[in-house]
Amino acid sequence: MSQQSTAQMDKKPDVKAFFDASSNTISYVVKDPDSTSCAIIDPVMEFDYAAGRLSYVSADAIIADIQKRALSVEWLIETHVHADHLSAAPYIQRELGGKVGIGEHVLTVQNTFGKIFNEGTEFARDGSQFDKLFKDNDIYSIGSLNCQALHTPGHTPACMVHVIGDAAFAGDTLFMPDGGSARADFPGGDAGQLYDSISRVLSLPPETRLFVCHDYGPGGRAIAWETTIGAQREANIHVGGNVSRQRFIEMRETRDAELAMPKLIIPSLQVNIRAGEIPQDDDGAMVLKVPVNKL
Repeated sequence: MSQQSTAQMDKKPDVKAFFDASSNTISYVVKDPDSTSCAIIDPVMEFDYAAGRLSYVSADAIIADIQKRALSVEWLIETHVHADHLSAAPYIQRELGGKVGIGEHVLTVQNTFGKIFNEGTEFARDGSQFDKLFKDNDIYSIGSLNCQALHTPGHTPACMVHVIGDAAFAGDTLFMPDGGSARADFPGGDAGQLYDSISRVLSLPPETRLFVCHDYGPGGRAIAWETTIGAQREANIHVGGNVSRQRFIEMRETRDAELAMPKLIIPSLQVNIRAGEIPQDDDGAMVLKVPVNKL
């Protein structure tokens, strides 16, 4: 952490969560306590795969909340290229403005999945679909809040944790303590990198609020999304209590080998490498591909 970000820990942004039950995703509206400026993190666009139909229930709820509170959207932040839901960032941006940002290593993800989906030369693999490509330790602002983007690869090459005041938004790097950590077996994933990234996140002050991107209610408990760095250090079932790097790698690789692919991975990746835009055919109709035996 930089001194600049550490100095911001006394600022407590207002965080409002929006849970999408269809993908078990939590999106956030993060508001500067001293102004009407805000950011939206990981917004969801629903997709009925069987019907090939898009909907915007979660995004419309976020839009309505922001309009009700008369907030000004400065950022729409993707913590990574999601494989389990489609991004609603461009839909919300058209309604409310703001800049869409993701980690600079999205270029690696675009190149990898550009090949898997056999994208043509018209698909740019330079991140130009996004307004901002965050580099490791980049400082940006939401109103009077100074924020820091931390590169946390392992789940995907482009994963970032965003530290905003006394809060950190973990994406898929960490789940709630009883949920553990993200899988690391997607193309470009690496269990050792994930361990190192988690170690970096756990070096934040213990009182830091930590907000996760997904929760599945392990053991039937109620859905939750807020914990602390201290709670993760102590009780996370995958890394708590100073689990060794080798033990984590063995656990993660064994566990990942048993996991099924996310049900929306094929449409999600095609859309999310385009910053949430749906690919189109030569006639301008929205269309998705299904590569066979490529994932």
